[in-house]
Amino acid sequence: MSTDFSRSEVPEVVVSRLPQYLRILNRLMEDGITVVSSQQLGEKLQVTPAQIRKDLSYFGRFGKQGRGYSVHDLLDRLRQILGVNAFWNVAVVGVGRLGRAIVNYPGFTPDGFHLVAAFDVNKDVIGSDVGGLMVHSLENLRSVVDERKISIAIVAVPVSDTQEVVDQLVACGIRAILNYAPIIPHVREGVRIRNIDPVLSLQSMTYYINTSNDD
Repeated sequence: MSTDFSRSEVPEVVVSRLPQYLRILNRLMEDGITVVSSQQLGEKLQVTPAQIRKDLSYFGRFGKQGRGYSVHDLLDRLRQILGVNAFWNVAVVGVGRLGRAIVNYPGFTPDGFHLVAAFDVNKDVIGSDVGGLMVHSLENLRSVVDERKISIAIVAVPVSDTQEVVDQLVACGIRAILNYAPIIPHVREGVRIRNIDPVLSLQSMTYYINTSNDD
């Protein structure tokens, strides 16, 4: 199996599908299934078998024609490609209602992400315990990031504070940020940011509902 590929040549839409492949393969492993075809994967992911094969071809050769893919081998390889074959230390900035929900979510650790620190600017919550994490002052961001070897940050702060917080994270060496504020912060080249806005997702769905109502 070839392992040589250029990350810069992989389309972002393909990268965004890989975690979905990973989730399906984990479920297949749990069900005791050892071999899966591109047809079966495509049915579960609602994409064509040709798309499955094309996506995987960016990362080398997988499986054998007519025999399908080894679930264990493909799962192991995709975990390596995505970098979730090891733990990543994560910080949460902002421990309001959303931040607290994120800290208390139990699904991060099984997928390779270890929440190790929480930050806020509210003096009433600094020093308190949230989901087993002590809340640090944002003033101590750099020292805690360095001490805990934090690589990823989740931002759950008000819109008015988002850009400043993102700038501070980038200045501390954070290169991957998940942003929940309804704003698209600017970041320098080399920093990856993903913006999660439920309202935008809902609006894209109502387009289709509205279209069907017009028929």
